[in-house]
Amino acid sequence: MTKDKNQNPEQIARDKIDQMLIEAGWIVQSKNEVDLGAGRGIALREYQVETKFADYVLFVDKNPVGIIEAKKEDEGHKLTVAEDQASEYAKAKLKYLNNDPLPFVFESTGTITRFRDTRDPKPRGRNIFWFYRPETLADWLQKDKSLRSRLLDIPQLNETGLRPAQIKAIKNLEQSFKKNKPKALIQMATGAGKTFTAATFAYRLLEHAKAKRILFLVDTKNLGEQAEQEFMAFQPNDSNRKFTEFYNVQRLTSSYIATDSQICISTIQRMYAILKGEELDENAEDTNPNESTWMEQQRNKKQAMPVEYAAKVPIEQFDFIIIDECHRSIYNLWKQVLDYFDAFLIGLTATPDKRTFGFFEENVVSEYTYEESVIDGVNVPYDVYNIETEISQKGSVIKAGWFVDRRDKLTRKTRWQQEDEDTEYLKNDLDKKVVNPSQIRNIIRQYKKALETEIFPNRKDENGEYEVPKTLVFAKTDSHADDIIKIIRKEFDEGDDFCKKLTYKIKEDPKSVLNRFRNSYYPRIAVTVDMIATGTDVKPLEVLLFMRDVKSVNYFEQMKGRGTRTINKDSLQLVSKTAKAKTHFIIVDAVGVTKSKKTDSRPLERKPSVGLKDLLGAVTMGVAEEDLFLSLANRLIRLEKEITDKEKDKLLEHSKGKNLKQISKELLSAFDKDEIEEKALPIIEAIPIQERTPEKEEQARKQAQKELIDTAASTFNGKLNDYIEKVRIEHDQIIDSHNIDKVTKSEWDTTSVDKAKEIVKDFSEYLEANQDEIKALTIFYKQPYNRRNITFKMIKEVFDKLKLDKPMLAPDYVWDAYSQLEAVKSKQPIDELTALISLIRRACGIDTELKAFDTTIDENFKNWIFKQNAGKHNRFTTEQMDWLRELKNHVVNSYHIEIEDLDYTPFDEKGGRGKMYQLFGAEMTQIIEELNEVLAA
Repeated sequence: MTKDKNQNPEQIARDKIDQMLIEAGWIVQSKNEVDLGAGRGIALREYQVETKFADYVLFVDKNPVGIIEAKKEDEGHKLTVAEDQASEYAKAKLKYLNNDPLPFVFESTGTITRFRDTRDPKPRGRNIFWFYRPETLADWLQKDKSLRSRLLDIPQLNETGLRPAQIKAIKNLEQSFKKNKPKALIQMATGAGKTFTAATFAYRLLEHAKAKRILFLVDTKNLGEQAEQEFMAFQPNDSNRKFTEFYNVQRLTSSYIATDSQICISTIQRMYAILKGEELDENAEDTNPNESTWMEQQRNKKQAMPVEYAAKVPIEQFDFIIIDECHRSIYNLWKQVLDYFDAFLIGLTATPDKRTFGFFEENVVSEYTYEESVIDGVNVPYDVYNIETEISQKGSVIKAGWFVDRRDKLTRKTRWQQEDEDTEYLKNDLDKKVVNPSQIRNIIRQYKKALETEIFPNRKDENGEYEVPKTLVFAKTDSHADDIIKIIRKEFDEGDDFCKKLTYKIKEDPKSVLNRFRNSYYPRIAVTVDMIATGTDVKPLEVLLFMRDVKSVNYFEQMKGRGTRTINKDSLQLVSKTAKAKTHFIIVDAVGVTKSKKTDSRPLERKPSVGLKDLLGAVTMGVAEEDLFLSLANRLIRLEKEITDKEKDKLLEHSKGKNLKQISKELLSAFDKDEIEEKALPIIEAIPIQERTPEKEEQARKQAQKELIDTAASTFNGKLNDYIEKVRIEHDQIIDSHNIDKVTKSEWDTTSVDKAKEIVKDFSEYLEANQDEIKALTIFYKQPYNRRNITFKMIKEVFDKLKLDKPMLAPDYVWDAYSQLEAVKSKQPIDELTALISLIRRACGIDTELKAFDTTIDENFKNWIFKQNAGKHNRFTTEQMDWLRELKNHVVNSYHIEIEDLDYTPFDEKGGRGKMYQLFGAEMTQIIEELNEVLAA
């Protein structure tokens, strides 16, 4: 719509509003050209309302439904004042019509628009990005109540199958909805079931509040895939049918949003591209875009590429938006996606920062921290084991005159050469410009040793072979990961299946490797660079080995989150046969990651230099900023001078045949005024002279520039970006095989030792506090002479109460805590109940050192037999000894034996109590009583 330069501010605002209405599917008419049958939605200007004139009256299917009160742009701050005027018009009678009050009330300057549905309980105005489509208002009117009214009707939650934290989150969230709060934050520890919680309340919103469609937003493709799987598997607790039998779930892989999908799962990158009317390369969804320094700079500059109205995806497309990992997905240009839609926003995160709380207006409906999840037994705790080496801490020097291998990072080809000068390298240079195999080897060798002696010492199978617990190694780069893998396979003396790379860029399907790591015996160790975010959960993981540092506290928390998941004993033993239970996991820190300073987020005033990877990613994402295009062109011009002819030829395979000079020229042309003018000329000349206006000429230039931008950006894709990122890195790495490293520290972290002391203290205090309540504890503490009478049932009572009251004090975990504090010579007990007896005996002072109760019984039995034989050589016959050993084995498993037990397995097969009487005669009862007393001593 052409604007006259002499228009007043009110008319300019009306023109903007007209355009917005037209784009949203309305037909704008003047009062002297009324034709209510011209279309479904008519916006009638200056219609008489009693004695006054409303700026716009909205008609749907020939019936009046709403009012728009228009104000000039500089009165945006007065829109809340205009509410009364708009409401007055909405309640009044329209000329010629005997209408009821109109339900839909808008105030707008064309820049700021506010809306209120008067059918809402306690109607409250809210800012909206655009106007709704006529069919949307028609649909709303067909329903008895508005969405916000229907939210009040959500019934009481059926708590079956839900954890306390999930119940609290859902109840508080629904209470927040009922109070019409537009944003809500759920903080829930990794492993506590965030997606299951989301599926539960999404079902309730669809089922009971009759929500039309819900968007589940993620920031990486693998998170979207995991969410899709969770929704597919979800079964509401008030039905015996799957969620997908009621509602359609669609994971977006293109710009098409199905009209019949009630749950849409999308990356925020894809949704941004959809709003811009562009298709998205799937590679752009592989990594979390918020880690990009380019995106961070845009936030620092307070710049963002504006999202414009997309008629195919109107603002009312979704009633609710669930934002997974929202601490990452609500900043920079992504915030615009959330501001675009008129929807309730629900954030899910385990690791919110201050900005997260601010964005959600501090409406934290539920907080469930990692520490709370550990106390509840939802997640497992962790201990830290430190490994330090000399070179890891201080670096080293490669002397002039030494012959070394130099390795090409990309091809891995090595050449032998003599160094011309000294090369000093620090710890931060390791695995970048210098690789020291001895440094990696010593860490891995020490890890192997510590595993078998300190970390998980009781993991030998029936053949005496040590079973390595499932371990995830965090590496710095793909090259670093390859070096680690080769050394692990050698040091553990294992084949290729034992240790695998787990990354998006491997030739093997990463999902296949991840599934094998999760569900199969091999691989035992996986090495990863980029598969760190949630969505890569491996429940049997028991060790995280850090060989890279991390500065972001949120990123570090996510990495730790890979190990926190609980797993039941049977599932664990399917992949780790010698593991008794997952009571905790271990962080092996080989780089000081647990001690390095972490930041909540990058400070606003900081302007980091943007990495090439981030520039490439931003352009691929459709960001069209002049600074971005110029920066990238500059880097590519430099790169063109550095790479070899062979690398240039290889690049053409990924760049649609364009070389770096051509790619750079296209990037520069997109913001070159002369190029834009030249490109716009034929478009301008195609406009008839009588219709040519300055505005249309400017529109032609914008079209020309968009075409130039599209041409430049279309070259970039995941494969090209990956190749450029690899070839631009300093080509050579020096392989330092001269400086031999040595381990300087290998021990439990002081915090882990302190934690172990706390666990032992908590366990002892719990036993003492319950000694009068639980019969077995009463005997151990107050009636030690009665220990012979402790039964399996009594120990099970202690175990069950401990598990209920203090799930963190699992016997195996308390045993490991003691192992950190004192030299535990005994092997770990055969099961948790046996471990519990051992721990009780140690805590109440019966034993001065911790040892397995089954070992104690074996020793006591040997001593008893020795005493029986003293002076009476071979008092018992071979048959009697076999019987006595069976009695001893029964006590090992059941802690006590009675004459009645002889009627059951395994004694009944040997003749039962009759056979024992035949063997021992009148001594039978005395021997049973004596064994009960002696073995439990």
